[in-house]
Amino acid sequence: MTASMTGIVGYGAYLPYWRLDRAAIGAALGAGGAKGFRSVASFDEDTTSMAVEASRRAITAAGEGYTPYAVWFSTTVPAYLDKTNATAIHAALGLPSSAGAYDAIGGLRSGLGAMKVAGTSTMLGVVSDVRTGLPGGADEAAGGDASVAMCFGKSSGDGHEPIAVEIGGAAAVAEFTDRWRTPGESTSRQWEERFGEQAYLPLAEEAVAAALKGADLEPSDLDHVIVTGLHARAVRSAPRACGLDPSTVVDDLTAEIGNTGAAHWALVLADVLDRAGPDQTIAVVVLADGVDVRLWRTTGAITSYRDRHAVPTVREQIDATRTDLDYARFLTWRGFLHREPPRRPEPDRPASPPSLRTHDWKFGLVGSRDETGFVHLPPARVSMGSGAVDRMEPVRMADTPATIATFTIDRLAYSMSPPVVAAVVDFDGGGRFQCELTDVDPDAVKIGDRVEMTFRRLYTVDGIHNYFWKARPAATGHEIGTGKGN
Repeated sequence: MTASMTGIVGYGAYLPYWRLDRAAIGAALGAGGAKGFRSVASFDEDTTSMAVEASRRAITAAGEGYTPYAVWFSTTVPAYLDKTNATAIHAALGLPSSAGAYDAIGGLRSGLGAMKVAGTSTMLGVVSDVRTGLPGGADEAAGGDASVAMCFGKSSGDGHEPIAVEIGGAAAVAEFTDRWRTPGESTSRQWEERFGEQAYLPLAEEAVAAALKGADLEPSDLDHVIVTGLHARAVRSAPRACGLDPSTVVDDLTAEIGNTGAAHWALVLADVLDRAGPDQTIAVVVLADGVDVRLWRTTGAITSYRDRHAVPTVREQIDATRTDLDYARFLTWRGFLHREPPRRPEPDRPASPPSLRTHDWKFGLVGSRDETGFVHLPPARVSMGSGAVDRMEPVRMADTPATIATFTIDRLAYSMSPPVVAAVVDFDGGGRFQCELTDVDPDAVKIGDRVEMTFRRLYTVDGIHNYFWKARPAATGHEIGTGKGN
């Protein structure tokens, strides 16, 4: 590998706290569902908030000092149209204003394109998706929610060494209508299955053959083969049609978490990288409005990378999820079941001017530390101890672990998932903060529990999403942040 080659220097996957047992669908509706589970974004999550969490993990894994020149974000379910979603990710990561932030939203193919652009330089690529379908339908049971971020950079000797580099690729594009969703619709539609298989397989053969030829490889040279796409029948048939060794085709995780759409190929790649050895060749085949193939080769740096890897693997996250989500709550979170809300006023619409004035606090959770070391949350201009004015230094708290000092369980407060667990937490090194707990069992919360901060969508009013930070139980043995410290 030459010093000029750009590759993956860090990656992070984010799976939500919840999974839904597909059998619960059939039990409730008398039809639909299947074996296995699907991952489910919580009521306070969307594609943007999940992208923040994956990005924090990726930058942590890349190592201290890694700062991308730009963020490229892709999803099929953006929180906003006519507004860039990547700017919220940029702000939550505390990136400098000179770093760019760009969206590539729409179809699954856009995610591959965004990641390809990010891979040309020291940039961050993020794919995120929340998949849904009508109650009882195949898309509802087969879908899943997740986000994956990848940090790219060149070999520089500063510790940010590529663990995998792209060694080739090819594409085969054709215009045909297999799956579609028009603006304003919440669910997709799909053409008859046999047609999609007939359309995809010749393209897969063409793209795989071209990629292998361009990289001077044979199918037997591939150690891991990843095949993903929303057309399950074509995905199953593609390896045989392309002459690939079935023993090299990896588990696509759909039985355990469902198909996570735009994020899925990257999620399976992250799972492979979690366990791959040096000098192994990985083929990624994505069926989405055509076929894209990317060939990766791991480097010797992957061994030391794994030794210092400070974020949870894909398998660790799957094992840590809760699977007792009831179907009625799932439907409520997805908006298919409109239930009676708590008898409390709904929140007011977030206002743009104060949000801009408190930009660093609202999105980056940046407090202020005075000359005595006291941390003010929210940030203040005047020291509580000495009275000194404008002699503060900013301190980012989003990446600092904390301990629950006290808490209360509120069964009357407005929430899409009552009860609300409110807590006062003490940050390591100073700073006390009152916030909501999420991804937590109310009956299991205790004073002294360790927590970490997570970026969430508090609520949406008049089409404006109010993002801020909550606390969740700490992932034992993993410090999740941006790798920048305070």
